Amino acid sequence: MSTPSVQLISECFIKPYSPIEDSNQICYLTPWDIALLSVHYIQKGLLFKKPESIDNQQDFMNNLLDNLKHSLSLALDHFYPLAGRLVTQKTQDPLSYAVFVDCINSPGAGFIHATLNMTISDILSPVDVPPVVHSFFDHHKAINHDGHTMPLLSIKVTELLDGVFIGCSMNHCIADGTSYWNFFNTWSELFQAKPQTPQVHVDAPIISHNPIHNRWFPQGCSDRLINLPFKHHDEFISRYESTKLRDRIFHFSAESITKLKAKANSESNSNKISSFQSLSAFVWKSMTRARNLQHDQKTSCKLTANNRSRMEPPLPEQYFGNSVHGLEAEATAGEVVENNLGWAAWKVHVAVANHGDAAVQKYVKEWLLSPMVYRIDMLVEANSVMMSSSPRFNVYGNEFGMGKAVAVRSGYANKSDGEVTAYPGREGGGSVDLEVCLLPETMAALESDEKFMSIASVCNNPMC
Repeated sequence: MSTPSVQLISECFIKPYSPIEDSNQICYLTPWDIALLSVHYIQKGLLFKKPESIDNQQDFMNNLLDNLKHSLSLALDHFYPLAGRLVTQKTQDPLSYAVFVDCINSPGAGFIHATLNMTISDILSPVDVPPVVHSFFDHHKAINHDGHTMPLLSIKVTELLDGVFIGCSMNHCIADGTSYWNFFNTWSELFQAKPQTPQVHVDAPIISHNPIHNRWFPQGCSDRLINLPFKHHDEFISRYESTKLRDRIFHFSAESITKLKAKANSESNSNKISSFQSLSAFVWKSMTRARNLQHDQKTSCKLTANNRSRMEPPLPEQYFGNSVHGLEAEATAGEVVENNLGWAAWKVHVAVANHGDAAVQKYVKEWLLSPMVYRIDMLVEANSVMMSSSPRFNVYGNEFGMGKAVAVRSGYANKSDGEVTAYPGREGGGSVDLEVCLLPETMAALESDEKFMSIASVCNNPMC
């Protein structure tokens, strides 16, 4: 029997609630932003259970959709670049090629309503994340450069038989994970603000944390319209298709992570290794065993670091845009497998500890001397572990009239062998969920690894 497919019901565009000021018409892109033109959109979303006391399903969905659209319009007042489109400006005399965001000349953010004849259990109970989850997001396989013609933000609301999935696809040139969840949190806050008044034009509600749109450029970078060394986007754009992967969620309780941290610090005679560094090292060791690599083969553990707090002076947490950097701990497979957890965790800790303002400034200055655009196929490195996202993001604090989400899931975007996406566990308290993408044979070996499975739980489905 064939798996049901997502059915499109309607789609429209949502513009900011209030007119955008002329001074905010253009959003300039920084080196951090421009370097991501050839990678995928960010795709994350939340699965909610429909309230049990629904008298009329149609009325419930109509009211939900109206309020989602209205609160999204209010949120776009604050996050107005998301309602824009990318623009490439080329001139011959002088020769220049630049990309920026036009915040005004655009139909707005996308909003899609769809249905699926499946239940929450159909989504959460299978061992692997079912492929249909990719259909919960707009912009499937789109790259950021497509933001010239596609919305920079697209919301897809998929109605299940007993639940609702709210999927958000956001252009990665406009925002990193911190900015993404700051937007989502604000949208939720505005949804919960009472009364919901889609029909009445009133002043937009005050929000808890205002995004900061004054994008950071290095000292001496007077021209914020950065000139790129290209004549056509074909010179730096590529499309990435991942190999066949298994995608599975593993849960780590707060207690298990506390034990990993204590073990890592004890074995390295330290008290500096963090919980996430310990967990990352544990995953690195486990995946390296599962891959059964040759003793002298190189392997690495990569992490995505938020630059905001590492800079001097630091950038505010509400800085809207990209401010991230990839860090890396390297070793041979033999070293990772044969040494203890503390050894691997210390390697990860050193990579993180050495990343400060000087490293950030050095990278940006070198990029400006020789601008480049990342390609996903160049970022994917054999035998590596890529720890992305963060369990510190406020994921389960987002509510849209249906209580706390039962799960968080992601789309197709930016997945490769060894990609690990971290989320806070639903129960909180320091628990962590890891979405792990691996080649099928490697995933099978990881599932049979007693050391790994003694720490990881296989079911974080609150419905089971």
